[in-house]
Amino acid sequence: METAQIKRILVVDDELSYRAVVSQMLRKFGYDVETSAAPADAYEKVMASDFDVVLSDIRMDGGDGLQLMRKCLKSRSELDFIIMTAHSADYSYKDIIDAGAADFIAKPFISGELEAKLDRLAHEKRTLSLLEEAKRQLERSNIELQQTLMGTVKSLASAISLKDPYTAGHQDRVADLSRAVAERIGLDAGQVKAVHVAGILHDIGKISVPSEILSKPTRLKPAEMDLVRDHPRSGHEIIAGVNFPWPIAEIILQHHERLDGSGYPQGIKGNEILPAAKIIAVADVVEAMMSHRPYRAALGLEMALGEISGRRGILYDPVVVDACVELFAGGGFNFGG
Repeated sequence: METAQIKRILVVDDELSYRAVVSQMLRKFGYDVETSAAPADAYEKVMASDFDVVLSDIRMDGGDGLQLMRKCLKSRSELDFIIMTAHSADYSYKDIIDAGAADFIAKPFISGELEAKLDRLAHEKRTLSLLEEAKRQLERSNIELQQTLMGTVKSLASAISLKDPYTAGHQDRVADLSRAVAERIGLDAGQVKAVHVAGILHDIGKISVPSEILSKPTRLKPAEMDLVRDHPRSGHEIIAGVNFPWPIAEIILQHHERLDGSGYPQGIKGNEILPAAKIIAVADVVEAMMSHRPYRAALGLEMALGEISGRRGILYDPVVVDACVELFAGGGFNFGG
């Protein structure tokens, strides 16, 4: 018999003879047993001690077993009740279970019937315990995996920051704004995480662009601009081999695409562009315009928001633009805050 998850049982019955008989059965099965003659006394014992199961009659001189059960379960939700009664015709099994009981047994019963019910209950308790432990282990593994993954992401992102000091912090700021926008428009936790990770890595492809071009203090020549414009494709190639749970490589590839098809490198448009890429596109423009570049001074928030608002629905997704503007207008977001 499986008793690993059931050790202590409280028997509640106003009939002394039944308390004695049932207690004898349970002790024979190997359980630690206490008894009570009334619901009020039983409640005090439940609150004062750690019982695994309460075996209670329904109709008693001192009160009602179902009311005792409901009262106890408010404070001890993990406690299991097996309800017993000699008036089984007045109660359906469904009614008893719906009231919160783990099981129901009709008086009179034989020891084998009670033993079988306790065996089943012990098995269920152990199974639930194993499931809870498995869940905790899985959660720990997921946390460790996420930490490892984000460590890899940060290491990859730092490579471009070291190569291009003028955009150091750009990827993190874009990622922070992208995440805030994603949360504001109601994306679920997984989608928000994908947007944040892709934001951190969106410019990783610039590692293939010569440093002298990235830090050039004058406007780029057409050939140099072509090299820079190829960074989404390079980033896609770099990240495609990393096993992310989200389409990070595709988001990176598309973060310079525009709704009207005027973006690069593929010239896709509208719904062909991933939602996460649309978010990063807006955040990238806003952060870039607000920051200093080798070839120009920072343009400021007003001009940045004017850019995305003026081309709302043309180059930039309207929902994303509205969310971004609302974030800044409401004072709910600032870079580094």
